[in-house]
Amino acid sequence: MIPRLAGLVLLACLPVAAAEDRSAASLPRSTPEAQGIPSPAILAFVNAAEAKIDALHSFMILRHGYVVAEGWWSPYGKDDPHVLFSLSKSFTSTGIGLAVAEGKLTIDDPVLSYFPDEAPADPSPNLKAMRVRDLLSMSTGQHADDLQKFSFAGDHLTRAFLALPVAHKPGTHFLYNTPATYMLSAILQKATGTDLFDYLGPRLFEPLGIRNPTWERSHDGITLGGYGLKIGTEDIARFGQLYLRQGKWGGRQLVPAAWIGAATSRQVSNGSSPNSDWEQGYGYQFWRCRHGVYRGDGAFGQFCVVMPEQDTVIAITSGTRDLQGVLNVVWDNVLAALKPGRLPGNAAGQADLGRKLAALTLAPQAGRPTSAVAAVVSGKTYVFPANDDKIESARLEFGGDRATLTIRVGGRDGRVSCGAGAWRRGGTLPDADGVDQAAAASGAWTADDTYTARIYLNETPFRLTATFRFDGNRLVMERELNVALGDAATKRPTLVGQAEGS
Repeated sequence: MIPRLAGLVLLACLPVAAAEDRSAASLPRSTPEAQGIPSPAILAFVNAAEAKIDALHSFMILRHGYVVAEGWWSPYGKDDPHVLFSLSKSFTSTGIGLAVAEGKLTIDDPVLSYFPDEAPADPSPNLKAMRVRDLLSMSTGQHADDLQKFSFAGDHLTRAFLALPVAHKPGTHFLYNTPATYMLSAILQKATGTDLFDYLGPRLFEPLGIRNPTWERSHDGITLGGYGLKIGTEDIARFGQLYLRQGKWGGRQLVPAAWIGAATSRQVSNGSSPNSDWEQGYGYQFWRCRHGVYRGDGAFGQFCVVMPEQDTVIAITSGTRDLQGVLNVVWDNVLAALKPGRLPGNAAGQADLGRKLAALTLAPQAGRPTSAVAAVVSGKTYVFPANDDKIESARLEFGGDRATLTIRVGGRDGRVSCGAGAWRRGGTLPDADGVDQAAAASGAWTADDTYTARIYLNETPFRLTATFRFDGNRLVMERELNVALGDAATKRPTLVGQAEGS
């Protein structure tokens, strides 16, 4: 296929003397007004996000170290980890900063110095000139056409990277690319003798209270660095708060303030449009934004937004193509409403916001709960011919207010329960690589002969809409994703299956 109920929470002010001092436990909570944010402004943010963005999955707003509002759109839940995509890059940058502080490397080290046995036989002057800081600032000097030849599906990735042409002098040509971040992970492993993920465990994840993070590795056993980290929304917020506090957490200096300053400053130009948050300069694996803000971000709207002047952090997970639209909603509704001091209480506004957050949900599949065809096709297995997505068979079983969908992919069965007009969590679907993905689903009959399932892989940004049209002994299955990486098609090829035994 493809690589909890909504939480709420608007929360009463807690009697804490200093937010930082409660870092080992859950982040402290407060009412919005106590921290200078009108509750109606947050409600406006949520309403605007629902009206303009398809779709946010979660958000958390921190002001002065307190969580003032948070929400998860069902079927996403508070305890769910979420794939970060390129927001992972900011964590890799942090690892490099820590290794620099420990004297394990410097950002002026030549990249080739770490890979003497993997360099080309006759490296170019530009490759020889490439330094760690050029990887950090996405200014390696390579062309996009050459970088497209790099594949994370292969082996010996550092050697593959070093074999690419370097057309420009490093440090002079910005080109955002994930292989550069992978090289940072590989360099850290060479310099410290410890894999990036393991290195960050005791130095970052554990002190911040980030529980059970996972991070994918390459076939070479190196943490991917540029993507693949999976953590929760509050974990993203903790990371942003660490940066907002200049590397301090719970009375400890976890990350040097000097590194925070350098990583989040403009290190290289990446455009000149005053209206784009992708052309305000780039740091060390962090983006500069308008309004004096900076952020880490990932594909489809995974954001850690830090507002130093306003003492505010916003964590967001999403499944959208409109990343600029997400930031615009933040600037227009949250940033514009922040006040310097405590506001008068607003019980009615807090109640309105609380009701909204309690009811957050993504739309389940619309349609009829049953059809006369259901009894005829229920329990039949339909077998598909060989296909690129490795989908072997599908079976739907109908009963009561739900349908159970079983799909066999690459020799593994995935099973989800589709609620009628509601979400049901707890299922899994295997992807083409044989990895089970947590799933939640709803479904309905959208025609007399057609059942449609809307499935969220709810630790990822992906929503799969699968349509099953029953035609005698045949099943015609259509599939479409909400988003896809690069130039991949969101609509998958139609599959036609035959009833087993027919």
